[in-house]
Amino acid sequence: MAPRCSNAVFAAFNVVTLLLGAAVLAAGIYYGAPHRGGGVTECEQFLRAPALVLGGAIMAVSLAGLAGACCRATPLLWIYLLLTGLLILAAVCFGVFALVVTNAGAGRAVSGRGFREYHLGDYSTWLRRRVDDGGHWSRIRSCLVDAGVCRSFKSNQTLDDFISSNLSPLQSGCCKPPTECNFTYQNETYWIKPPISSNYSDPDCNSWSNDQSELCYGCQSCKAGVLGNLRSSWKKIAFANAAFVALLVVVYSLGCCALRNNRRHKYSLVGK
Repeated sequence: MAPRCSNAVFAAFNVVTLLLGAAVLAAGIYYGAPHRGGGVTECEQFLRAPALVLGGAIMAVSLAGLAGACCRATPLLWIYLLLTGLLILAAVCFGVFALVVTNAGAGRAVSGRGFREYHLGDYSTWLRRRVDDGGHWSRIRSCLVDAGVCRSFKSNQTLDDFISSNLSPLQSGCCKPPTECNFTYQNETYWIKPPISSNYSDPDCNSWSNDQSELCYGCQSCKAGVLGNLRSSWKKIAFANAAFVALLVVVYSLGCCALRNNRRHKYSLVGK
């Protein structure tokens, strides 16, 4: 009874992961389909490939585990354990790497302001290169525009209300000019440059545009805001990654048990 129970629990875990993989794969197909009559946005194309690859990989590994447990196919279980072991190693390496590259960098407090401002030079070289790459930034920028990051402000705020706001890294970096530009506030995303041209020390002052499709999406501060947002949400990612590794370790252990059960079953048949 014990071997049968172990294999049943292992199979149940793989049914769950199979459904999870199917959901991820379906999301990838959904993002790649020209739905809603508006075509496929750049952001959706950016999300499609990882979803297809991850969903397909999870389904393939889960099917190998199910077949190995239910049909007592030992070679499939060996393949399953090898792939799961590699996945555990990859998840651990990813967690360590992400902690290292996101360790540096934080928003700087601004005198008299409730929000922080973000500077690209405060982050690790590896992260800076990722957002400075033209192709990468084009896709990230498209995602920010599609998400309406700068449309999420509370409207009709006074200047005092605005400067006391607790802005997110994306709002602070992408939706307003840096404080040192000394622009005149009209509303949350409309600022007037001084009438006399100035030699700004911060190039973002010249990059700012009141065009609502441009704003500061081309600014270094916007790239830093993206990295600041990544850094602030890493704690959630770290917890999710740790839970994922723990789940993989449990399933891997059950896979080892199922493999041992298959061997016992084979030897019992030979003994008969």
